[in-house]
Amino acid sequence: MNANRNLVSNKVHTDASWKTILECAAIEVLEMMAGLRPEPNASSTDEPSGEQTAMVGMAGALCGITTVRCSNATAIKLASLMLGGASANASGASDALGEICNMIAGNFKSKISGLADHCMLSVPTVISGEDYSMEPAQPAESINVCLNLNGQPLWVSLIIHG
Repeated sequence: MNANRNLVSNKVHTDASWKTILECAAIEVLEMMAGLRPEPNASSTDEPSGEQTAMVGMAGALCGITTVRCSNATAIKLASLMLGGASANASGASDALGEICNMIAGNFKSKISGLADHCMLSVPTVISGEDYSMEPAQPAESINVCLNLNGQPLWVSLIIHG
């Protein structure tokens, strides 16, 4: 119980630089895990979309969710690249996307002063399908980053609960 109190008492407040840090964390993970160098897609004003969404919860000094969302084809391509070029199926794509989301969340929190040791991550969850709506608890703040992955968008979001 005392450890949980320490996590919450060290609450970290958002900063304008977090969008750049989230983008950097995502690019580093995708380079390392899939050998891809995605380009930031700053011109995209669309809402995150795609048939595959991976989520990792964050609790402690920062409470929220990190998500990665992309098309089925992009998720399968990422899984294949992570497997060294071997063919991946839908199950493998879900596992790969969940692991990428987990690593992005971990990489992001390691870059924020006071967050690495005071924020826990959940096990990844993956949603398949495009017709859903996610309503975060209020108040909430969202940071969205769109990356161009071989001509396809990959969305990384940080949804922070007040």
